[in-house]
Amino acid sequence: MKIQSENRCFEGTQGVYQHWSESCKCEMVFGLFMPSLAISEPVPLVWYLSGLTCTHENAMTKAGAQAAAEEFGVAIVFPDTSPRGNNLPDVEDYDLGQGAGFYLNATEEPWNKNFKMWDYITFDLPDTISKNFNVDMTRQSIMGHSMGGHGALTIGMGIQGRFKSISALSPICNPTGADWGRKQLSAYLGNDEQTWLEHDSSILMLNKGFNGNVLIDVGNKDQFIDLLKPETLANAMMKRRQSGEFRMQAGYDHSYFFVSTFIDDHIAFHANSLND
Repeated sequence: MKIQSENRCFEGTQGVYQHWSESCKCEMVFGLFMPSLAISEPVPLVWYLSGLTCTHENAMTKAGAQAAAEEFGVAIVFPDTSPRGNNLPDVEDYDLGQGAGFYLNATEEPWNKNFKMWDYITFDLPDTISKNFNVDMTRQSIMGHSMGGHGALTIGMGIQGRFKSISALSPICNPTGADWGRKQLSAYLGNDEQTWLEHDSSILMLNKGFNGNVLIDVGNKDQFIDLLKPETLANAMMKRRQSGEFRMQAGYDHSYFFVSTFIDDHIAFHANSLND
């Protein structure tokens, strides 16, 4: 692992690091905020998964999560959204390829060699963090925005027992039934729609649910709400009687102005589960 930068931030340290990913077969960059509490004891870890077109940097610099993370004594990791490199496959579309990994393991050419973001988030990056930072890996929670909210929900429900809580801001809720999803799932996984089901949070919520609390926030002025399909997840949570809360926030859109407004709520929500 290489240190790209480290800056003091709210008494903690905001770092940017580079490491080799065996799953993605390339160098990957991630951001990690470590609170000052980590100097004296292992701290719990919150995963923040970002949305389409983002790198590790967007949420790290725009969400404003560090102050609450320092207050509650939790680390936050900001992974990239896909493998990157001039020699890696890509397309001109903003919602496919580099910057749009969709947090799954691709099985179709040309993506299947490098686009293994599920394994990266669940194996490679946790291994690097556990070996290099004072983090208690028995206390993890996961959250995300947009495509990252999709990733947080599907990974959180897909690996029961690893995460204490899940939250999402404006998540893609029903990718098997929306243009933000069907395009990417067919490209990465092929045309057998049965293979898509484990990457649809509304279907997972109905079939499996989550053994913990879930918090969802969606702005009712979100310009992409027809692509997100939040009503499918809200209905699934209600039918499942899932522990948690689904909140529609009046007047808010899809932007990081929305994310930064409610990020403290989400950090506090996770801290409550992690420190319980």
